[in-house]
Amino acid sequence: MRALARGRAWSVPEELSARVPAERRGPGLGRDAVRLLVSRGTEVTHHAFPELPGLLRAGDLLLVNTSPTLAAAADGRLGSDHVVVHFSTRGEDGRWAVELRAPDGRGTTRPRAGGPAGAVVELAEGVRLVLEEPLAAGSERLWWARAVASGARDGRVRGGNALGGNALGGGPHDGGTHDGDATGTDARDGGAADADARDGGAAGRVVRPSGVVDVPGLLRRHGRPIRYAYTERDQPLSAYQTVFALPGADGAGSAEMPSAARPFTPRLVAELVSRGVQFAPLTLHTGVASAEAHEPPYPERFAVPEASARLVNAARAGGGRVVAVGTTAVRAVESAAGADGIVRACAGWTDLVVTPGRGVRVVDGLLTGLHEPEASHLLMLEAVAGREAVERGYEEALAGRYLWHEFGDVHLLLR
Repeated sequence: MRALARGRAWSVPEELSARVPAERRGPGLGRDAVRLLVSRGTEVTHHAFPELPGLLRAGDLLLVNTSPTLAAAADGRLGSDHVVVHFSTRGEDGRWAVELRAPDGRGTTRPRAGGPAGAVVELAEGVRLVLEEPLAAGSERLWWARAVASGARDGRVRGGNALGGNALGGGPHDGGTHDGDATGTDARDGGAADADARDGGAAGRVVRPSGVVDVPGLLRRHGRPIRYAYTERDQPLSAYQTVFALPGADGAGSAEMPSAARPFTPRLVAELVSRGVQFAPLTLHTGVASAEAHEPPYPERFAVPEASARLVNAARAGGGRVVAVGTTAVRAVESAAGADGIVRACAGWTDLVVTPGRGVRVVDGLLTGLHEPEASHLLMLEAVAGREAVERGYEEALAGRYLWHEFGDVHLLLR
């Protein structure tokens, strides 16, 4: 299995997909009934997930994502076609990045072409979803769309480019500066971007019509969790929430579960705390993954609070290890870290893609699920632990019949 993240000289057998949550695989099982693969360099050991407290030490800090999972899939009609809309990311101008998919007749979906611009998807409660433009040039999988009530005028954007002016729908970086930093820093270099420098100041503010739609509310009433073909059946939304999930005041959340934290239980958290392991909450709202094409991640909303920034800096100064629970936690904290490795409170949008070339400034370890060979996340794993460690770990995962995907087993990589 050479050239793991580049040559992709391996594949995941279909039978290694986790088809149902761990607690539904047999009587008496809980969320933590998954396996834990541990890589320390090229040394690999095998554990049950409840053994995690014994693998960490007092002074270590776990970064956890508090983003809740949305019921982000909704049925709709595009002309005479039945479509499923995956609501991905809400832009600052009120639009949503969405993916249209076709029902496959088995309760899940398959890819379909997006667009065209101006197409209207009819949703529940008379809501119309108007497709406006692709999220990114050269890809029509995700589209910016505006939800309007039936009979209402479509929302119009005041100032600048009527279509938003940039890849995030008109000012996604607003407010994304470090606390105490009057100018702001590009998220790729340690913070969120400055609104005036990147988005033309007031351009992109939306004039909300009387028929504006509360999309999170619509999804609560008519949506369901996003489900892909490798799963066996629909699961309740509660199966996609982690123990760390906190509802946001604005109804924001993740289109897909920050799944690395799923095996944690309140009892396990209490045991970790009793052993001197600390937790630092942060937030990154994940968008819809590229399940078939495995495109690189696009900009996502994140926040690293002041208290968490202080915990990270204190742990590093005291010799503790900073271990991210999930690739989303890596992306958030590394976006808030300066070139000096100091983490500062930060909120906004990040387009950071962590690669071996960029490296990591803060993270000493990563707890994550097992990723497909095409996934860009593997480059992040290499940035944390090194290419040889990742290759060796995946060899062991395949040989040991570990389970993939959001309900599967987990992998702890330590530098």
